[in-house]
Amino acid sequence: MQAIREATNDNCVIVIEPSRSWVSLDLSQLWGYRELLYFLIWRDVKVRYKQTVIGAAWAILQPLMTMLIFTLVFDRLAKVPSDNLPYPIFAYTALLPWNLFAGALSRCSGSVVGQSNLVSKVYFPRLVIPLSATISGIIDFAVAFVILLGMMMWFGIAPTWGALALPLFIILTLLTALSVGLWLSALNVRYRDVVYVVPFLIQFWMFASPVAYPVSLVPEKWRLLYSLNPMAGVIEGFRCALLGKASPDFGIIAVSAGVVIALLIGGVVYFKRMERTFADLV
Repeated sequence: MQAIREATNDNCVIVIEPSRSWVSLDLSQLWGYRELLYFLIWRDVKVRYKQTVIGAAWAILQPLMTMLIFTLVFDRLAKVPSDNLPYPIFAYTALLPWNLFAGALSRCSGSVVGQSNLVSKVYFPRLVIPLSATISGIIDFAVAFVILLGMMMWFGIAPTWGALALPLFIILTLLTALSVGLWLSALNVRYRDVVYVVPFLIQFWMFASPVAYPVSLVPEKWRLLYSLNPMAGVIEGFRCALLGKASPDFGIIAVSAGVVIALLIGGVVYFKRMERTFADLV
């Protein structure tokens, strides 16, 4: 979108019209609408737990119950290795970034259609909508992270200096969700059945990521192909940063980060290209 100012006597009229260029990102507008971004994030958090019985405790129960099930099935029954770490810690450490990613992707995919009243009546950078839906999950992550610290104390695992890199992998998790969510949210405006595909995609993606099993179980000849999954590098890096894994696979982390960057650039360009039709379709 382009804003053109026209002077009429003492008044200034702003005319908003679509950009004529195929690629016109104009990302600087996001800073101008930072207050709207903050409002949408805070509103999403409040609505999520409004009139719930246990409130934010749902952010703890979901990864905790999943960790218990994984421990029973994959550790006790299937005897899946866990890189010489207690399996509950091994699984819960992966479930934290995974739940952050899965929740952000789910909200981001349906965000534009969900905000149809705003999109059809008020002008603002549409990129604010999927961005706010992605970031709002960080509060749930912070609540669940406290439980992980308690579990590490219980098992006698002390954080290493690698924990300083943890914010980088949290950001990479959010960028992964945003990069895929931008494609899906734009497609969902035109094809409403996209929102029904997302839960299946998330479920399949979890078992294609090293959440319940270590990367070391993947045969060496398939490692490069496996690293094209962005969440493989995120989870591997998260475990390495927090638990001080002795020999992390930096190749997987690097390739996964490159895939995220490529998806994000393509997603932003595609979203900005399609946003001119949002108001007509939602």
